[in-house]
Amino acid sequence: MSLAMLRTRASLGLEAPEVQVEVHLSNGLPGLSIVGLPEAAVKESRERVRSALLNAGFEFPARRITLNLAPADLPKEGGRFDLPIALGILVASGQIPEEAVAAMECLGELALDGSIRAVTGVLPAALCCRKAGRTLVVPRGNADEAALAEELEVLAVGHLLELVAHLLGRERLTPHVCSIIPQARLPEPDLSEVRGQHQARRALEIAAAGGHNLLFAGPPGTGKTMLASRLPGILPPLGEGEALEVAAVRSVCGLPIMERWGQRPFRAPHHTASGVALVGGGSKPRPGEVSLAHHGVLFLDELAEFDRGVLEVMREPLESGRILISRASHQRRFPARFQLVAAMNPCPCGYLGDSRRNCSCTPAQIQRYQARLSGPLLDRIDLQVEVPGLPAEELTSATPGEASAGVRERVLAARARQLARGGLNAHLDTHALEAACQLEDGERQWLAGVLSRLNLSARAYHRVLRVALTLSDLIDQDGVQRPQLMEAIGYRQLDRMMGRDPARPGAGAQQRSA
Repeated sequence: MSLAMLRTRASLGLEAPEVQVEVHLSNGLPGLSIVGLPEAAVKESRERVRSALLNAGFEFPARRITLNLAPADLPKEGGRFDLPIALGILVASGQIPEEAVAAMECLGELALDGSIRAVTGVLPAALCCRKAGRTLVVPRGNADEAALAEELEVLAVGHLLELVAHLLGRERLTPHVCSIIPQARLPEPDLSEVRGQHQARRALEIAAAGGHNLLFAGPPGTGKTMLASRLPGILPPLGEGEALEVAAVRSVCGLPIMERWGQRPFRAPHHTASGVALVGGGSKPRPGEVSLAHHGVLFLDELAEFDRGVLEVMREPLESGRILISRASHQRRFPARFQLVAAMNPCPCGYLGDSRRNCSCTPAQIQRYQARLSGPLLDRIDLQVEVPGLPAEELTSATPGEASAGVRERVLAARARQLARGGLNAHLDTHALEAACQLEDGERQWLAGVLSRLNLSARAYHRVLRVALTLSDLIDQDGVQRPQLMEAIGYRQLDRMMGRDPARPGAGAQQRSA
């Protein structure tokens, strides 16, 4: 037979569209041409495939070989097509029967000696292959990753000869079973190590219970980073579907997926990170930090030190939970449902309003520093909390704070109430939010007056309702009452921490009361 067709998978972000590898042998001058929009690495596969087949003892046809990677308008990149191309040549030249490869998909990069090397992005391909009901052949280095897709028959091979022996029925391969039981391996930092900071701890619990974004503001060394790193420890573990989504993102990025299995991601990019590093992109779009933090926490330390343009690109994923990267010829969509936790100083020196040390910044420096954060971005942060310096006696106290386990129990109970309503409070649509709050007329009028005096936007109004509803869930209360509204509004007044009189650096906060 001079024509063969095999199936494999391309890697386009988190998608793994099916690709048919068509091989045709014809008369003419010997040569191999590849069509179907191949990138440079795919074009180079002809040399790898030729050497691998010859060194493994197979015949390389001395005929004109035409390879088509269909569909033709889908970009193909990487070395993942080496294995299906080699098998296609063997089938087309009659060295392997066509029916042996009819119900399988394969991917892998070939070495010149015929061994098969691991590739990235195998988990999305495995999930798609399971849905199609076929067997998947992968390099041995990717076998455990592919086996995470349950009910999928995975054949792990280390050399081309092993696979051909299996296809010819000489030495059958057994389906691979994951050799590593997926489980969380790294311990989470515990809240009991945090001394004092009761309001910040309270805000951390509210954020965990409702999925809210959180900003800590205060002088250096007051525990803002320490508090943020404890958030994953009070969040519920990932469900199976969520864990697979997180693992798929890490697989595409070439990162290990087993070391934090079932644990919430915690990403903390440096403040010099570019917009592409944060949200993803590049000439060949790849996930950024917001996608690596999917179903977890994105921690931005020194928030005001980030370039303002970099911060502004996060506004869309904060609202939609995804990021769409468009190029002239294609688009890539990546998930980005994360919790933002940020920390910042109130001024360049960090000591504006600190009772322990005077601020040395000029009014112009303070204004420029605080202007790096736009109003629309701050509107999307539900909880804005001051983290003041601790008195020496409280800092040196031997009494530990409440452990993460106790806080997690309350968080789980509050989340159970929310999931029964249809989703976390931070993600409820407006209609469901209003129905859940059950505000009486008196509470609505009081809230309208407060919003008018504080000049809060419509988005901020709904954020206040979401936080107030989470406060009600934490005490197992139906609807929202004035105490919850007052506390929720208190978490949105960033001017109490940073909006101080610039003519008197180091002075106390200007108080605004509702």
